[in-house]
Amino acid sequence: MYTNRRDFLKKASLLSSAAITLPVINNPGYATAPGFNMWGYAAPKIDTVRIAVIGLGMRGPGAVDRLSYIEGTEIVALCDRHADRVAKAQKILINKGLKEAKSYSGDEGWVQLLKEEEIDLVYICTPWEFHAPMCIAAMKAGAHAACEVPIGLTVKECWEVVKVSEETKRHCMMLENCCYDFFEMLTLNMIRQGMFGELVHAEGAYIHDLLSLNFAKNGYDNMWRLRENIKMNGNLYPTHGIGPIAQCMNINSGDRMTHLVAMQTADFQMGDKARKLAAEDPFFQEFVGKKYRGNMDTTLIKTEKGKTLLVQHDVTSPRPYSRLHLLSGTKGFAQKYPKEGIAFGHSFVKEEELTSLKEKYTPQLVKFIGEKAKEVGGHGGMDFMMDWRLIDCLRNGLPIEQPVYEGASWSVIVPLSCESVAKNSKTVHIPDFTKGAWKTNQPHDLSLKEGGNTGIRPKVSKDKSNQLDV
Repeated sequence: MYTNRRDFLKKASLLSSAAITLPVINNPGYATAPGFNMWGYAAPKIDTVRIAVIGLGMRGPGAVDRLSYIEGTEIVALCDRHADRVAKAQKILINKGLKEAKSYSGDEGWVQLLKEEEIDLVYICTPWEFHAPMCIAAMKAGAHAACEVPIGLTVKECWEVVKVSEETKRHCMMLENCCYDFFEMLTLNMIRQGMFGELVHAEGAYIHDLLSLNFAKNGYDNMWRLRENIKMNGNLYPTHGIGPIAQCMNINSGDRMTHLVAMQTADFQMGDKARKLAAEDPFFQEFVGKKYRGNMDTTLIKTEKGKTLLVQHDVTSPRPYSRLHLLSGTKGFAQKYPKEGIAFGHSFVKEEELTSLKEKYTPQLVKFIGEKAKEVGGHGGMDFMMDWRLIDCLRNGLPIEQPVYEGASWSVIVPLSCESVAKNSKTVHIPDFTKGAWKTNQPHDLSLKEGGNTGIRPKVSKDKSNQLDV
């Protein structure tokens, strides 16, 4: 996808009379200035959501595939730096008998797209460094934005995304956040029903062996994800783990994260991998001798109400996949990995009782669309539930379930963990992107008493090759 950030930002300025300017965060009035509260905001109804998908590499084709099953949508534009990727994504639509979208490609394709197309939702699946600028540009162009994780890589970017969302009254939702996983939604509903008492501690993670994929020539365009593991040294991917547990703890809607400390191991594998590959292939020579981020990052977070969250990140070590998802309350306990379990004392409940709890506390959304979501795919179906619910909220004029403050507060862990690691695990303050509104914001409604009327087109095949579970 887009690789020259400096040229990118220059081009982005063409979208409005003023260039995209990131705020001066050391201005004491900026972070406390009152603004429109996007939490609970219901944007005007959109009968048919016109969608543009930007970025058709790893995640984009899966998004096109999933969105194509949702009624009340029209994918009007597809964009990627590489024209051949756009052509492949067009086939997804054509093979389902849907209208071909307008094609855009090249370094300036996305800029041209936002100028020419009438769009309700821009769905962004590009490399990380372009997420915040593209979200900002999309909202300034009059569209809602939905963006793969993270929503920003710096504190300034996270503040600017919030600021523009409030000013334009356009939603900016962070995608692929794991909040719609089946067990995560079950435990969230159980917490809402008081089954775990007061939640006091939670743990989340992204532990996924991506060593080979990060060094794969045909993996990430221009090896961008490997380069991010050189540029930044901290928790580069906190959002999968933090999202679900933050919602369980009512972060931004009853509590807030105040500060963190991060500690990280040295790199014990990536540097060696680069040297071994370069000995066989000169392509990898530029990656030899670089200082890579460590194997495991552990970030510990404190909340205003005295609770704690632990978030880990390791994409190098050879170990089983895990997002932890551990919840500890005054009356109960739950964990997803290595095996789903719920306890109300010293022992996990037996399998029959766990099944009964699932039947009783599985949220209405999952009961309504869960089986269809599994059929469509995308991280086992949670991606499709996420997409469907976002579209359903936009079509019915309902507040979205992860407004901009969620994406900003979960993503800002990236730069803040890097800062803490660089300063020998120094305590780092976490901004309050709600500017005090967390005290009165209400947790989003898990029921489908509103909405729930967006149809699903029939599945035309059992091919799930477009869905990437990374």
